[in-house]
Amino acid sequence: MAYLYIPNGVNLHHWRPSGTASSYKMGSSFTSMEKHREDFQIFTGFEQKNATNGGDGPGDHARGTAAFLTSARPRKTSGSDIQLGISADQVAANAVAAQTRLPSLELSTDGVRKSGNCDSGYSCAYQFNLSWRSENQPMTPESNPRAVFERLFATGSSGERATSLGQRLASKKSVLDFIQSDAKALHRHLGRTDRRKLDEYLTGVREIEKQIEKAEAIGIPADPGVAAPAGQPDSFQDHLRLMFDMMVLAFQTDTTRVSSFLMAHDGSNRSFSEIGVNEGHHSISHHQGNQDNLAKLAKIDTFYLEQLSYFLDKLKTTEDVDGKSLLHNSMIVYGGCISDGNRHNHDDLPILLAGNGGGALKPGRHVDLGENVPLSNLYLRMLEEFGVNEKRFGDSTGSLRKA
Repeated sequence: MAYLYIPNGVNLHHWRPSGTASSYKMGSSFTSMEKHREDFQIFTGFEQKNATNGGDGPGDHARGTAAFLTSARPRKTSGSDIQLGISADQVAANAVAAQTRLPSLELSTDGVRKSGNCDSGYSCAYQFNLSWRSENQPMTPESNPRAVFERLFATGSSGERATSLGQRLASKKSVLDFIQSDAKALHRHLGRTDRRKLDEYLTGVREIEKQIEKAEAIGIPADPGVAAPAGQPDSFQDHLRLMFDMMVLAFQTDTTRVSSFLMAHDGSNRSFSEIGVNEGHHSISHHQGNQDNLAKLAKIDTFYLEQLSYFLDKLKTTEDVDGKSLLHNSMIVYGGCISDGNRHNHDDLPILLAGNGGGALKPGRHVDLGENVPLSNLYLRMLEEFGVNEKRFGDSTGSLRKA
């Protein structure tokens, strides 16, 4: 399963499909997705209430990124007392952590930010992190494709990777053994707040220890048969596609079965000169009905969907262990937590679900839910199909049966 996030809402006129069920007509932003018509389903009616202001005032972009996968309301703070909730991907990752080398893979195209004020009094941790291990611990995403590759398959050439991995694991283990005794001694001398921060740090250390033990038990990673990327490319399209390549490799080699990708954080003001949009995305998303801005938003929506189409191409043409395609055996959520960037609304969300879930899902349709339905209901259904027995997730009201 994978969760892909797009920022700042969409041009709804060009996004919305017409008609329902299998005979629907795609919006004009979906030109590149026509060839995948039978591989995904579009939903109308999802909402994420915990991204609304709830009396907390402005900050919809931070709340949007934060609530998208957690279905939880972020505490409004720009300090260290952040509070949110575990994200759906991490619930799934915890269930299968013992079966793969990495429990999950977190990707981004933006730099890492965990502190500071980013959006109207909300911490940057909310706006730049899609995945959350716990209510106060985000899962830091990686934006450098080469670093992702080395995390998946170790450093060096294909013949050197096994040795490289062994050296890295041994080095990490010795460092962890050293800091554990010092950390325990330090704990006795700290106040309550600092103890909490140290406990969080030690929890992270213990997680690394578990990963090392698991890596030693599983053995060296599979050789992907490709060279490591040179680094982070200048072209945004190339950057996105390299990250999708890394995700496909991770799934193909069963290095992990869970991933999230912040294609850009909500509020991103990136320009898209390669498609003739020189203004910032966030700026033009406040379109105020201006037709020129709306046309540029549609171009950006089309661009992002073209990258999704590239990803689905790769998944569809890559065989899984059972002879089916990776796409057939996957559940891929694509969308954002703002519908119209001008209104900053968190209902009528642009959401699609690609893949067959191994045969459990019914792609090739437009599903109009007919009412506002918590997005967490979809996540609960996905967890169910993933083999995770959860009665509730976030603000869910029940598992979505219409998918």
